[in-house]
This record gives sequence, structure tokens and C-alpha cells, in this order.
Amino acid sequence: MKQTSLANDARWSHNEVTREAISRLSSNRPTSPSELMSDTQPLETPLQFLRGVGPQRAELFARLGLLTVRDLLFYLPRDVLDLTQVSAVHELNDERVHTVRGEVVDRDARQISGGRTLTAVLLKTDGGFVRGSWFNQPYMLHKLQLGQRVLFSAQPKFRERRWEFSHPQVQWLDEDDRDSTPGILPRYGLTEGLTMRDVRRATTAAVEDYATFVVDLLPENYRATRQLPHLSAAVANLHTPATMEAYQTGRHRLLFDDLFEFQLAIAMRRRLWQIDSQAFALPCTAKIDARIRRLFPFRFTAGQDQAIAEIIADLAQPRAMHRLLQADVGAGKTAIAVYAMLVAVANQTQAVIMAPTEILAQQHWLTVDRLLQQSRVERRLLTGQLTSKQRQTVLEEIASGEVQLVIGTQAVIQKDVHFQRLGLAVIDEQHKFGVGQRSHFAAGEQTPHMLVMTATPIPRSLCLTQFGDLDLTSIAELPPGRQRIVTTRIAAPAAVSKAWDFIREKVRQGRQAYVVCPRVESEDDDQNTSAAEAVYRDLTAGELQDFRVGLVHGRQPRDERQATMEAFRDGDLQVLVATTVIEVGVDVPNASLMVICQAERFGLSQLHQLRGRIGRGNHQAYCFLWSSTDQPDAVRRLIALESSTDGFHIAEVDFELRGPGDVLGTRQHGALPLRVANLSRDGEILVEARSAAFELVDSGEFDQPEFAPLKNQVLDRFRKLMDLPQTG
Repeated sequence: MKQTSLANDARWSHNEVTREAISRLSSNRPTSPSELMSDTQPLETPLQFLRGVGPQRAELFARLGLLTVRDLLFYLPRDVLDLTQVSAVHELNDERVHTVRGEVVDRDARQISGGRTLTAVLLKTDGGFVRGSWFNQPYMLHKLQLGQRVLFSAQPKFRERRWEFSHPQVQWLDEDDRDSTPGILPRYGLTEGLTMRDVRRATTAAVEDYATFVVDLLPENYRATRQLPHLSAAVANLHTPATMEAYQTGRHRLLFDDLFEFQLAIAMRRRLWQIDSQAFALPCTAKIDARIRRLFPFRFTAGQDQAIAEIIADLAQPRAMHRLLQADVGAGKTAIAVYAMLVAVANQTQAVIMAPTEILAQQHWLTVDRLLQQSRVERRLLTGQLTSKQRQTVLEEIASGEVQLVIGTQAVIQKDVHFQRLGLAVIDEQHKFGVGQRSHFAAGEQTPHMLVMTATPIPRSLCLTQFGDLDLTSIAELPPGRQRIVTTRIAAPAAVSKAWDFIREKVRQGRQAYVVCPRVESEDDDQNTSAAEAVYRDLTAGELQDFRVGLVHGRQPRDERQATMEAFRDGDLQVLVATTVIEVGVDVPNASLMVICQAERFGLSQLHQLRGRIGRGNHQAYCFLWSSTDQPDAVRRLIALESSTDGFHIAEVDFELRGPGDVLGTRQHGALPLRVANLSRDGEILVEARSAAFELVDSGEFDQPEFAPLKNQVLDRFRKLMDLPQTG
């Protein structure tokens, strides 16, 4: 068999022969196994022809996206039952962890001292009864129903003439597992009509009849160095494990491969950037540094100084910087960006900063314009607000090099924008843009240095994927004088009334307040009046009738919205009712109060961003989260925000709750590029895979012939998504 054939066999995508086979299956057209096998590889055999499956079950498997034997072999179990060490009651002792299997026959929850709750269930097991107990986890009463069969795992204690498992790990048994014999039993996601026994029988048949056809694209010596099993053995251990160690080894190999190929693509993209990105060297001398620092009315924090040191070290190189600057809300990333742009200007090149919204672009413009009032640096604002004549003038000034510093929206990457000598491009709030927009500036012989910024702290897993080809600079330190924002959840009418009394008192003292709403208008079927227009009407006629209140949202005409924002910034308005248009780029130091209506409708990181609009001055800030929800995930989000102001911690909690979403910042290429791995679950394997991938690519070993099939697969999966050339 040829090498290229092996590589094709190892791919996960379905070929035309398989699609034709499925078409025949759904149309009930008679098809023989020999007809199918004549033009395809064994692993592409439709599940209809797998021993013990047949046409009807094949249709059920198809609902899970499992069409071929290959799909089934690489179908990851959701978890596993270890029934090899199940103990009978007479075998229990308090010296080690035991697992018991039984049926819930009684349950109870009650209040105990100190306001705590005790939840307990009685389990009928082999040889007697055992008790499971949980402190301050009343929800366990609802999760454990009478008649359910479960596994309890913990180190038991003998109390009151009975063995008790305190806070045991619980696994709920499916109907097929109620009386399973001892062994390691993988458990799979199911669909209606398909039982666990059906899937286990099919995966066992697939392993026995087809696992030997699985081709491993990793060279044998590389597998040996990293102590990885052959892929066919890993698949067998995943579905028919003899021990838990065998199962974990097989599972690890499949997850590693998935993440390894992903990170290889990222490493290839980074290498291409480094090879192809010849840039202007922009050194920062002591004289330049002193001149720039004199423009700022404050001293940089230690965190800002460290970030600047990393950035100017990159700028001094003739190879383009490709760096991500992530900072918590209010940590001063804009000042760092301005510093970097002025270094570029000092070296007779141009600099540009692109913001996702006109509001944020305007905010950057005001910041830069104030700083450079006594400077000879020519700067321009380029947004969609300019008239045709104004825009043409600005474009001519940019093309001639007369303008040194440009601030704008996506208008700065339009085809008619030409820089004479672009030295640095800054992209703010990168997550608001698609992945391809970084490359818009990299045209011509010289590539500009690239600084990507975000004030939304990014979970570690996403840093290694979405921004895996960038160098990373993080600032968690806040400027001196910034106080912790007091955050409070309120729902009861009495608490709401009390909160309004507090807000009115603070506004009378001269403070300003935001009232944030989840949408502009009320939905037809929604009796709640937490939409911006309704809230504005109610407040101006009720709670805030004695104050100057403005309304801003994304559906307003641009000029009206901008005028309202400026009135609030100048203090002409005391309260601003708004939607999330204020999420980024609004800097009003006197605003120290915020009410977020229906807070459960916002994501956790978004809530943190919104809260970051207050507390920017010298006054203590207060944020009120109005929500009456009892949804567990929503409550957990609000509790996390109430208990922490650390954006990096909040980002990890948000990631855990909501998952990775759109990893590469673009939807046009379809779903997540991962097959079986989960970024929020498999972080440790991701770190391992990244280290291995970058080491392989950086060493040049990945370009050797023995890795050609693997490279072809990586390109097949990620070339379009990551703008990789056909040859890698």
C-alpha cells in the first residue's frame, strides 16, 4: 500500500464513496458489502455492514453523526464505569476508597446547626445498606431519586451501626448498567432508540474486526520518544479496556492527536509569519523613551513598564512583532498602545490603531488628542462619520505620509487606504474582529509590527488556541488608587427600593450612574420591562424624575448617540440608560454607580466588562445586579461576579460555564476545528500538545519525509482556516 493511500486512510472526513453508500442506505437501494469495499478503505465501511448493526440501527447511529466504522472507532466515551473494584458491605473498611453499587431507597434533607443543611440518602447494596451524606448541597436531594441505581465512591466511615460515605463521587447507572458484571464499561452519548448495550456491542465489533486497519501517522520513533501507544491499540483500549489505566492511555492518545494537529497548524502559521514578515526596525532610545513619558500625566505601573519593555524589544527587531496584550479592565492598555505608536512615529514611520466601534475609536481619539496637544505629531480620525470630501483629504494625507498617526474603525483597512510607511498596527478588542483581519495590514514588502489588544482577559486554553501564534503579554495590576467595586445582587422589591434610595443619594452628591439593559425594546411575549426604552420611560417618570437622564442604544442615529454620550461625559446628564454599546471605550471618571437589569441575560465576561465602566475615578464604585433568576448557571455567574473583581479568574469561570465557543474568532469556516477534544476539559493535554507541536516545527524535524502524511492531514484540516499555503 502506498504512503499517500495510508495518509488518506487516516483522515477523518468522509469520501465520496461513503456518501454514496449512505445515500443508498437511506433510499433502501440494495447494496452488497463487496460493492462498497471495492472502491474504498475498510474504515469507510458504512455502519450498516458492521457485524450486529444492520440498516435500522445504522439510521440511529447516523443521528449521532456516526456513519462509518471510522466514525464509531473514534467516538469518544463520555465517561467510564469502573466495576472492577465494587465492594460488598462486608468488604468495606475505613482504610481506602471503596465503590459500592446500589439502589436509592430513602432520602432526606434537614437544617442543622449554623444554618447548614444536611442531605442524606440510603442505598440498598449487595449485603446491606449504606448511607451517603452531603453538607450544604441541598440540590443533591433532587439529583438522587427513589429507585435510581448509582455508584458511590469514597472512603467510608462506620457511624451509628452503618457505613457512611461522606460527599461521595456519584455515578448514575443507565438501565443497561444496573446489573453489569465487573469490568471497565465505557459510556457513550445516546439517541432515542439506541441503547448503551447497542453502542457497546457495535464498538466491540468495530475494534475486533477493524482496529488493525487504523493507520498511525506518527512515526514509530517519535511515538517511542513520547511514550505514545500505536493509534490502533489506543482505539482498542478506549472501547474495550482491560484496566482503567488502559482506558486513560487510549483516551489520552486520541485527545493528544486532535490537539497536536491543531497546535501544529498554529505553529506553522507562526513560523510563516516569522519568515515572511520583514519589518522596519523601530528602536526606542533613552531619549525617545524620555520624550514619550513626558507626555503622560502619570507614572506607569510596574505592570505597564514590563509590557512596554517586552513590546519595545520586539519593535527593535527587523522581524515584525506579533504580540497579544491582554489586560484587566482599567489596567491601562491604551496608554501602552499609545507609547508603542509614538515609538513608531519617532522612527519616521506611521502607526494606526483599529477599534471595533466608533464609540471606542472616538474614545481613543480623545485620549491621543489630549496627550499630543503640545506635540507636532500629525494625527487623524478615520471612521464612517467623515463626509466624502473629508475622507478623501484624510486618505491623501495618509498616502503622502503627512499623517503619522491614524485612529479609526474598520475604515482603516478598506482598499482605498494606503499608508506610505506603516510601522505599527494596533488592533484593539481583537475578539470583536474575524481572524483574517490581522493580515489586512501585511501588504507590500514591509510588514508592520502588530500589537493585538484586549481588555477581556482570556482563559489560558484560548490563549494557546485563538491567539496561539502570538507572543503574550498580560497585565493584571491596576493603577494606584483604583478601588474594588462593591458588587451586590438584588431581587426582592424591598432591596430594589433601598438600592434606588442609595443611588439617588449618591447622584445628589455629584456622582453619575449607568443603568444597563439587555435590549432596546421589550419583546412581544415578555412582560418584563427591562428593555432600555421602557426603563428610560419608567425612570424619568418615577425613581429618577428629579434628575437629568439620557438614553443611548445601537439603533439611534449615530449623531444622536454620540451627542448623548458626550453630554454624559461632560456631566450634563446625571444618569445614562444604555444597552451594551457602553461595554468598551467609555471613560467617565465621575461615573461610580451602575445598575444592570436582568443581569442573568449577560455572559460573565460581558458583565465584568460592563462593570469596568465605573470605578475609574477617585470615588468608591457600586454595581447592582438585578436578577430574580434561579437558573443554576446564571446564579453561578452572578455569584462569581459578586465575589471577585479579578478579570482573569472571572474569564476562567466564564470559560468553564459557557465553553470555548468560536475558537478562532470566525464563523465562516463552520464548527469548532476540534474533533474530540474539549478546551475547557482537556487543558493539561492541550499544554502538552502545544509544547510538542512547537518543538517539532521549530526544530525543522516536521519537514522530514517521515512526517509528510501527518503534515498533509494538518493542511487538510486547517489550511483554509488558518490561511496556510498548500505546501506548508
